[in-house]
Parts: sequence; structure tokens; C-alpha cells
Amino acid sequence: MKGIMTTRLAKFSIGQVVKHRIFAFRGVIFDVDPQFNNTEEWWNSIPEEVRPRKDQPFYHLLAENDQNSYVAYVSEQNLLPDETGEPVGHPHTALIFEGFNEGQYRPRTRMAH
Repeated sequence: MKGIMTTRLAKFSIGQVVKHRIFAFRGVIFDVDPQFNNTEEWWNSIPEEVRPRKDQPFYHLLAENDQNSYVAYVSEQNLLPDETGEPVGHPHTALIFEGFNEGQYRPRTRMAH
């Protein structure tokens, strides 16, 4: 049907540890956008030859590399599962997740008032 937008199911899940396909960093997913949901300025700052498509899930990561911990926004096509089984060293993991077991973080239970 024309005009109907389809939403792909996300390949990765919240709490999953992943690594970037091209760049040397890994992280834990703490949020998922069904498709690109950032600024055009951010989008255009990516070199065109490596710029991902917008029509795919994008993941918010608590990320780390050898030098820093930071928040990253990464397209699904640029992520791979992290096979190390090791936790991520980002200092904010304890704010969002309550445990790490068998390579997966468990999100904190949210309380509503």
C-alpha cells in the first residue's frame, strides 16, 4: 500500500552490549528510536560516504573507547553484537541498569507515582 510507513523491528534490545562495525567503541543500549530522530545538523556532520540510511532503528548507547565514556547515537547497520561477555565501563550504567548477567544488562524497574 502506498503512503503507509512501515516500522522495522529493532534487531538489538535495551540492555544488550554491542560494538560499532567501523569505529573502535562498544556500549550498552539504553534506548531505541524506530528510525532516525536526531537533527539534520548531526546527520549532515557525518561524511556522506559513511552516512547511514535514516529508515532503520537508531540506538542510544552508553559507550566507551580506550580514552572516554560518552553517549553515542548509532544506526542499526553500524552495530554488531559484542561477544566479549564483559560489562561496559561507562559510569552511568548503574543509573539505568540494576545488574549485568551473561553479557546482558537488566534495566532498573521504574516506579510511577
